[in-house]
Amino acid sequence: MAANMRNPSGRRGNPWSLAIWSFAGGLLLLPLVAMQFTDEMNWTASDFAVFGAMLAVACGAYEFAARMSGSVAYRAGAGLAIVAGFVLVWVDLAVGIIEETTHPANAMFAGVLAVGVLGALIARFRPQGMARALVATAIAQTLAGAIGLIFFRGEGMNHGAALTVLTGLLVAMWLVSAWLFRRSARTTP
Repeated sequence: MAANMRNPSGRRGNPWSLAIWSFAGGLLLLPLVAMQFTDEMNWTASDFAVFGAMLAVACGAYEFAARMSGSVAYRAGAGLAIVAGFVLVWVDLAVGIIEETTHPANAMFAGVLAVGVLGALIARFRPQGMARALVATAIAQTLAGAIGLIFFRGEGMNHGAALTVLTGLLVAMWLVSAWLFRRSARTTP
């Protein structure tokens, strides 16, 4: 079921690991560099810790996914789903999708992520099941965005256009990821 990839050194795993982790390290350093040039960027140690933990979880999740299949479509689908989840959490923690980050309605967006994670676990990370889980995640994202637009209009990031763009972007990412997993399911024996 899960094909193991070997990189040129003969070890199992993802040949892109070093690049992915290096990119994540670079992203973690960006706010530090920006803080040297502007007073508008003012991160605390806890901000760096949370962002670092998010990057570590995202990179670790991709490492896990890369070991599940050697299919390029599977890996691309997993990578896109992880990026979508990362963006959702990052925006919610940074500015709050609805009002401030502490607004209780933001829990809807944690529920979107929970749909994806639970769906992946139920699917046992098999491509066909992952495709279904990500379609369900796209539906949950659409519902959360619609509820935000209907009941919390004009609050926080939710001034109509911003929430619509964010919702549309994330739904598109979830659906393209589902398509990639479906493609992987068709090519994987």
